[in-house]
Amino acid sequence: MTSTRQSVDSITSASTAPSDDLKFRPAELEDLEAITTIYNYAVAHATATFDTEPRTKSRQRTWFDQYGDAYPLLVAQAQDRVVGWAALSPWSDRCAYKTTAEVSIYIEADHQGRGTETRLLEALVKAGKQAGLHSAVARIVEGNPVSVRLLEKAGFRTVGIMSRRDPFGQEAGYKFGRYLDVIIMEKLLDGSRK
Repeated sequence: MTSTRQSVDSITSASTAPSDDLKFRPAELEDLEAITTIYNYAVAHATATFDTEPRTKSRQRTWFDQYGDAYPLLVAQAQDRVVGWAALSPWSDRCAYKTTAEVSIYIEADHQGRGTETRLLEALVKAGKQAGLHSAVARIVEGNPVSVRLLEKAGFRTVGIMSRRDPFGQEAGYKFGRYLDVIIMEKLLDGSRK
């Protein structure tokens, strides 16, 4: 993870510091409990994830083990506490997709809207470039303009919508008693095309 750590440190020093002292770094096994707590809060209270059951420790350990130099997993740390995390996960297990990754960002509720998301996404994109990934894809649930703007600001563009209103589409997900559309956004990381 050395190359990832170097990329995160360089983007942190170049970013404008928010009011609290934030540090961005590759996740370590000791961070897994905080990562799981933040994620499970979203499972129970938000449509940011379509998981409907909290993650167990053993499942999260298996999930954690897929990250490293090829697929970065970063945390945002305020003082000695993890307040958010972001990952570039394999998009598919099919070999042709090995340089395409899916973006995930989760921030504790009391740290949202304070610039943590923007800086963490910047660090993640930089780490993805260093890892040699070609493209990053994000799935954003309908009714989440804040996440759409965050990704647009970072250079992502909408490439599709999984919609229940599309006569040829599907009802993309069902959570909290309703069907939800999903916006697909993409950014090429290697500069091959703008």
